[in-house]
Amino acid sequence: MPQTIVFTGFPGFLGTELLPRVLARAEDATAACLIQAQHAPLARTRVAELTAAEPALEGRIELVEGDITLPDLGLGERYEQLVATTSEVFHLAAVYDLAVPQEVARKVNVTGTAHVLDFAQAAPGLERVQYVSTCYVSGRYPGPFRETDLSKGQRFNNHYEETKHAAEVVVQERMADGLPATIYRPAVVSGDSATGATQKMDGPYFVLRWILRQPKQVAVMPMAGDPESYRFNFVPRDFVVDAIAELSARKDTADTVYALADPDPLTVSELLDLFRELTGKRLIVVPLTTGLAKGAIAHVPGVERLMQIPPEAVDYFTHPTHYLTDHTTAALADTDIRLPDKREWCQRLVAFTRENLAMTSAAMV
Repeated sequence: MPQTIVFTGFPGFLGTELLPRVLARAEDATAACLIQAQHAPLARTRVAELTAAEPALEGRIELVEGDITLPDLGLGERYEQLVATTSEVFHLAAVYDLAVPQEVARKVNVTGTAHVLDFAQAAPGLERVQYVSTCYVSGRYPGPFRETDLSKGQRFNNHYEETKHAAEVVVQERMADGLPATIYRPAVVSGDSATGATQKMDGPYFVLRWILRQPKQVAVMPMAGDPESYRFNFVPRDFVVDAIAELSARKDTADTVYALADPDPLTVSELLDLFRELTGKRLIVVPLTTGLAKGAIAHVPGVERLMQIPPEAVDYFTHPTHYLTDHTTAALADTDIRLPDKREWCQRLVAFTRENLAMTSAAMV
């Protein structure tokens, strides 16, 4: 019987790059990408681009309209047909929006994940579920957060973090009951290390865009908290995709959680110094409390529109958690998968931002 790899989260930022890598190492399998109807035109474009670049993918990617918030994933009669042939499930779909309402976040991130797991567990030929979580299941836990940690009494910055934590709780409970799965927790996923390219301007791009949009050589940079006390953990998309492609292909990585994070991230102060150097701007840092910075963006007319930085993003520049990557470091030790040189990578982020100042930070929902 032919094998099917079910994919959610295509044509998203990670899914678009990961899908051809997965099919390359599973030459006899086809992919069924579960997509929402509103994303169908973009998904068809992405498939056409992938098959043009790699003709061997022709006919191996099927787009299936569905909805993970429904018990049958919106598949109707197709549900049982897919269940019968599914060997692997890559679950990337989620609402990646820091300002998402709680009801929407819970419906997609928690209920949707439970439905995908129900589907996977019904598949007689299931080999593994590959689940993409986030480092920020940690919430605002102060101090080191291990890959074996999950519920530590932490509080959360927003409903995105809260519901991704709740979703991973569901996944780990199913794993404890015998579901074969691997969990990947990326930090802030930023642009490609070779090109700086991203699908939406968030994370470090918020700061870069604000600096570069200021017309003079002097740029004013409001900064919450103590920039020397907090670290900003971000990694390039290709590192995350390379790591998931490698780890998902190996049997020794089952039933493990991997933090795809920088084990030695820059402090916010160090990051600002690097951006100052690479943009050629002189930065005037204006210190603010976190509450004042968020309040000004949220409530002072015109501030958010001017800066194009949402108030929810401020929390990630005063983030108290340090992510330990022991599992990831050990598992990738004998591979060529490494984080790039930060200066060279950030130089590419700056160049991409200069050329794409009009790009938005809107999430796919």
